[in-house]
Amino acid sequence: MKKNNPIDFKIVESMKAFAENYAKTTDTFFCIDPEVTDSVIQGLSKNKDLFGAPLCPCRYYDEKIDEISLAYWNCPCVPMRERKECHCMLFLTPSNEFSSLRQTFS
Repeated sequence: MKKNNPIDFKIVESMKAFAENYAKTTDTFFCIDPEVTDSVIQGLSKNKDLFGAPLCPCRYYDEKIDEISLAYWNCPCVPMRERKECHCMLFLTPSNEFSSLRQTFS
């Protein structure tokens, strides 16, 4: 596990690229509040940098390493993959009241 250093820019950019691609592929959209989207991307990037996997940053875990090995909450988590339910509000269906029309960061 890494120390608490600044998050690698390349990891943040790769998480953004992943999120854009996944949103387009699943016909989901980012939250209307860009701060929510940015916060989730930062959390996913931090977990990817520290632990090697984009563990959902919006949940509490007793042991993150154990959770990562289960892969249930690794983004995209099982609820998102199976039912399009994103607890983090990163990927929202068009009918969600907090959904924007954005699928990109530019």
